[in-house]
Amino acid sequence: MTHEAREGAALAGQGSELAGRAFAAVFKAIKALRPDRPIHPRGISLVGELTRHGLQDGPAGSMPAGMPAGAPGSMPGGRSGISWLDAPGTDQVRARFSRSVGLPDALPDILGLALRIGAGPGAADVLLATTGWGFPARFLLLPRLDVGAARFSTLMPYRGADGPVLLGLRTFSLPPRATGRAETGGGFRDALAEGRWVLALSFATPAGRWVHAGTLTLRADPDQEDTPARFDPLQHPLQGAGTYAWARRLREHSYRTARGPEPQNPAPQSPAARIPSVLRPRVLTPRLLTPRQSGRRRADQNSTLQHPAPHQHERKPMATVTQVYNSPAADVWRVIADGWLYSGWVVGASRIRAVDAHWPEVGSRLHHSVGAWPLVIDDSTRVTAVEPGKSLELIARGWPMGEAKVLITLEDMGTQCRVTMAEDAVRGPGLAVPKVLRDPLITVRNRETLKRLELMAAGGAGR
Repeated sequence: MTHEAREGAALAGQGSELAGRAFAAVFKAIKALRPDRPIHPRGISLVGELTRHGLQDGPAGSMPAGMPAGAPGSMPGGRSGISWLDAPGTDQVRARFSRSVGLPDALPDILGLALRIGAGPGAADVLLATTGWGFPARFLLLPRLDVGAARFSTLMPYRGADGPVLLGLRTFSLPPRATGRAETGGGFRDALAEGRWVLALSFATPAGRWVHAGTLTLRADPDQEDTPARFDPLQHPLQGAGTYAWARRLREHSYRTARGPEPQNPAPQSPAARIPSVLRPRVLTPRLLTPRQSGRRRADQNSTLQHPAPHQHERKPMATVTQVYNSPAADVWRVIADGWLYSGWVVGASRIRAVDAHWPEVGSRLHHSVGAWPLVIDDSTRVTAVEPGKSLELIARGWPMGEAKVLITLEDMGTQCRVTMAEDAVRGPGLAVPKVLRDPLITVRNRETLKRLELMAAGGAGR
């Protein structure tokens, strides 16, 4: 390598390193709002298989084994330079379909498809996102609303034996019930639970034509709605595929930030540590005091014991609303215990999509939508504590707005009952709103929520 070439490579390396750190800084800022997954916050867990056709010498016009008739794409026959892809075979796949920014399903978003090919130590991860298909559009991220028309690519090339190689996917067929709308829940997942999503796998050089290389078939994972697995092509590379140094520098800082631990609240203090310091036993160095000093110290201590200073780390109370109903507690609890009724009394909930069979036991969820059509956000609410007939504690999610803790308690008063609802933001952008402004907004909304709950209980809902 010449001196000029070495200098050029060094500058390119520095540029990709700086860009990688810039991306990581953006990820870190987003992670403050979305601690679990900065991007691609919600997704659908999928399972399926990938059939690789390998190098074929069949006659022109012949279709590779396993490829549905009429499938799009060029005929196979070219060599990719990636040993795994050039060899025929079938792999089991776990996958995740997601929306990158996490916008409402009614809006276009950059769609993601993460694949884990194989299992065990030899498993490989491939990350694809919606891009253009031609050159140079295949290097541009493009928002899409229609899954059926979307094109996915790895965006950055692998290092194959013959040079750089991009992988791409495009839809061949969707399940009969699928509308094609890129949802991370609701109808699209339901359709994938009943039918298969078939995609054509292709490869291309950076500016070359796409060559069909295999078929990917996916369906909804019957065991989980979304997967906690993290996909990383740097840690789990494809067999026979290397990574260019500049691509690694662009990715590794962002991946490390995204995989890092969630921002932690200060560690909980022991009961002794929560006692104001003036009340804690002290070990004093023996010192002789004059009678006047002794009397002054006793007076100071007595004053402190009568008016202890509030602990600075004590959590401020949640915004709380209370209302007395002319209905017994049992009638009110019947409404609360029916998850399908929540959109009728919880202000902001526009529809209920699904309710776990064991609702409202601890850990159960109801899957709701928030907002007015077409700007609807799909998310869920989880039970964290319950005392049947008396209290229910929830974590209500509504990303990208965040999460809130809600506590509903019932006090039986015979033919009447007292209902109390306490709420506050616990994660996400809501915490950035000062509490002096946040509490009144929550209070106004929950007053209306309790009025709706009272009307439903009085009308016999849930019986």
